[in-house]
Amino acid sequence: MNEKTYEKMIKILGSHPYALVMIKGINKLTTTLVYFIYPIFLLMLAFNGDLRFWRVFLTPGISFMLVSSFRNHTDFPRPYEVLDIVPIINKSTKGKSFPSRHVFSAFVIAMTLYYISVPVGVILMFAGIILAIVRVLGAVHFPRDVVVGAMIGILFGIIGFRL
Repeated sequence: MNEKTYEKMIKILGSHPYALVMIKGINKLTTTLVYFIYPIFLLMLAFNGDLRFWRVFLTPGISFMLVSSFRNHTDFPRPYEVLDIVPIINKSTKGKSFPSRHVFSAFVIAMTLYYISVPVGVILMFAGIILAIVRVLGAVHFPRDVVVGAMIGILFGIIGFRL
């Protein structure tokens, strides 16, 4: 996505006062949904003595550390650093854009919980798609950041339950 496309997108969104509020709200809501449901499932599994607890705990945890390490080494810039735009979603971080950890986390948790509850996994995958769109519209990630974040999250979620 180039500067003109982002500028046009932000201008269109900026002309609708509720659009900016909706983007920020949806970003917060989808992130909160994923990070709220995940510990509930961990607690339920632990309380029931379900041995899948360890896979549900370790798969996202280990993969999050790997993705974070990769991000720190590659240090891709964010749209608002490269383009002359102000992000809709408040963010001042420099670099570390690729892949999106928000989207990665949503998908690895969705895939992990999919093995416990298909409906919950599907709902969280849908939330991950919405989050990916909002992170691009909010100008804090390029499309490649969220697509790769989702792909890695799905892959690590599958690997975590196949090993």
